Amino acid sequence: MDIHLESDRLILRRFTESDADDLFHLHNDPDVMRYLNGGKPMPRSTIVEETLPRFIASGFWAAIEKSSGAFLGWFHLRAPGDKPADEPELGYRLHKWAWGKGYATEGSLALIDKAFGELGARRVWAQTMTVNLGSRRVMEKCGLTYVRTFFLDWPEAIDGTEQGEVEYELLRADWEVRHRT
Repeated sequence: MDIHLESDRLILRRFTESDADDLFHLHNDPDVMRYLNGGKPMPRSTIVEETLPRFIASGFWAAIEKSSGAFLGWFHLRAPGDKPADEPELGYRLHKWAWGKGYATEGSLALIDKAFGELGARRVWAQTMTVNLGSRRVMEKCGLTYVRTFFLDWPEAIDGTEQGEVEYELLRADWEVRHRT
């Protein structure tokens, strides 16, 4: 197992081709996908041929619960192609049964610490739909602060797109202050 990092309850490891079924189930839960594609199912072929190879190739990490070995979902910390390398985006997607247990916050904090403590990040940022209050709460618990609201052109509007997207960030200086106390 290629472990990227561990926290108290989580192991974040590289994805492998054997993760196809777990990823398929996660990406086909309508509640999990509500703020991403309106909860529409994703074909297995898309997972196997597009999503999983992308996850294996870049900064996506399978989230495993230490106590049970269960696949909880995934996290990512990577700079999108159009952004500076020292400004990675934080993201996460967890099974609904894992919501409300602090896993998103725990994994995000571990990745944020790695970004600033080991990877030389200047800024960590995240975005979600304005109406995705659960994800926004995780960002705020992790010390990210609201930056802006913006609007994307969605190929198909889903509930809440009219309220736009929000961006949050944590700057290195603010992370350093938090770690000195």
